[in-house]
Amino acid sequence: MFSLEDLFCSVDDFCLTFEPQWERQLLGNGLQRRKRSRSLCLSEIMTILIGFHQSNYRNFKAYYQEWVQSQWQAAFPGLVSYHRFVEWMPSALLPLCAYLRSCFGTCTGISFMDSTSLKVCHNRRIQQHKVFQNLAARGKTSVDWFFGFKLHLVVNDQGELLNFVVTPGNTDDRTPVAKLLQQLFGKVFADKGYISQKLAKQLLESIGVQLITKFKRNMKNRLMPLSDRLLLRKRAIIETVIDQLKNISQIEHSRHRSPVNCLVNIVCGLIAYCHQPKKPSIALNYNLLPAA
Repeated sequence: MFSLEDLFCSVDDFCLTFEPQWERQLLGNGLQRRKRSRSLCLSEIMTILIGFHQSNYRNFKAYYQEWVQSQWQAAFPGLVSYHRFVEWMPSALLPLCAYLRSCFGTCTGISFMDSTSLKVCHNRRIQQHKVFQNLAARGKTSVDWFFGFKLHLVVNDQGELLNFVVTPGNTDDRTPVAKLLQQLFGKVFADKGYISQKLAKQLLESIGVQLITKFKRNMKNRLMPLSDRLLLRKRAIIETVIDQLKNISQIEHSRHRSPVNCLVNIVCGLIAYCHQPKKPSIALNYNLLPAA
C-alpha cells in the first residue's frame, strides 16, 4: 500500500507554490464574484484523486465511499458527500496538469515513444454514445477498431515519463510527434507506425532529435549502428509502461459521464505512475553507445 502521508506532503508542497501564482494570473471580467470556501483544500482533493489510482479499487465511487469516507476520515476531517466531491473534480484539472509536469523525469538522450488507445465505450454503443460526442473519434490499432482517444507517450530508459499528448482516436501517430519531443534531445526509438523520412529530417533540423524506427518489409534495408539495433529491441519498455497505466493506474474505462473528469482520470493515473517506486527500466551497456 502506498504512503498517504508522503503523497500528501508532495502535493501540498507543490500547491503552496502553485496556488498563489495561479490566482495572480487569473483574469476577471470586472464583476465581483463570491468565492466560497471549501471544507477540503486543493491539495486534499488532489491527494484523494491520485490515491484512487494507487489503490486496488476499480470504481471511484466505491473507493470514495468504502475507503476514503471510512478509513481516511481522520486524515481528511472535512470530507463531503460523493456527489459534492465529483462536482469539485473539474476545478482540480489545471493544478493536476501542472503537478504532473513537475513529476516528469529527466531526458537522458535515450527515449522511447509509442501511443495507445483509450476506449470510452464499447463498439456496439458508438452510435448512441453522447458524453464524448464531437470530441472522441473512431480509430484503428493493430488489434481492432475503437472509439475514443489516443494517448501518446515518451519515456526515458529508466521508465520515467517525459511527456504526453491526448488526441482523438483517428489522429495519425506522427502528427503530435513534434510537440511531444520539443524539449528532448538525443535519440528517440519508436515502432514502424512512426516511419517518415520527412518527419525524421524535420526533427533533426529543428530540435536536434534523431528518430529511429524499424524498417518495413517492403523497404530497402540500410546500415544501422549496432547500438541503435540493440536499443530498438528494448522498445518493449514503453509497452510495459502502457500496460501498467491501463491495468494498475486504470487510465482507461467506459464509465465517464464528463469529458473534463475523463481528463482528470487520465492525468491522475499518469501522476500515480510517476510516484511508483519501481518502474520498468533497461540496463544500458554504455560501451556500445556512442560517445557524447
